[in-house]
Amino acid sequence: MTPNSPSLADPSAESGGPGAAAPAFSPLYQQIKGLILQSLQSGEWKPGEAIPSEMDLAARYRVSQGTVRKAIDELAAEHLLVRRQGKGTFVATHAEQHVQYRFLRLMPDQGDRQSEGPAERNIIDCKRLRASAEIARALALRSGDSVLQARRVLSFAGRPTILEDLWLPGLPFKGLTAERLSQHHGHMYELFETEFGVRMVRAEEKIRAVLPDAAQCALLKVGRNTPLLSVERIAYTYNDAPMELRRGLYLTDTHHYRNVLS
Repeated sequence: MTPNSPSLADPSAESGGPGAAAPAFSPLYQQIKGLILQSLQSGEWKPGEAIPSEMDLAARYRVSQGTVRKAIDELAAEHLLVRRQGKGTFVATHAEQHVQYRFLRLMPDQGDRQSEGPAERNIIDCKRLRASAEIARALALRSGDSVLQARRVLSFAGRPTILEDLWLPGLPFKGLTAERLSQHHGHMYELFETEFGVRMVRAEEKIRAVLPDAAQCALLKVGRNTPLLSVERIAYTYNDAPMELRRGLYLTDTHHYRNVLS
């Protein structure tokens, strides 16, 4: 083990040999998974970069390659790592084309998202304010802490389709402005990752049907009786730290919300 590597349970526990102590809290591969996660969180391996080989990681943590492989398999299944045949294993990044829309589940009724083309983004507002009790609770902050609030409209084929309000903790996103959001033409999570070192790794959503208020009608160019799909999302970075609260209103007369359950 390298001098700076965290300690593990006795690696002989893998084989179940005499005198091997069973891990106190989790299987050994889960401990390796936790150590790899620590390296991802600390930025030792950046998004898009290759991580060390299974052989190197096995030597680093003094475990078998099979144990490392099992840990990496779980991290790949959770979209934190990406295996590339013949090239190695890489830290997943929102800059990759096939994952840019991982958290956007709205699909056109006709054709696919590629044929529809990229969304047109219109930043309506971006300002700093003090977190209300509700926003603070969602982002694991204290009431009154600094948060960034932004509003934008996403249009497809020139038609406003999604209205989003989002709140971000102020400290990790210091320097984020409406101008910076407008200048970035890629996915918003890609900007968070490349410019602010914050990678969203999972999200939880609540979905319901609602009617818009007057301001929302004006931005989406719909009537007051138009049914909309309300999607409230909390996005998390490593170690389940909440980094974004996003509330979106989706117009679904020509689109549908698609999810894959497994």
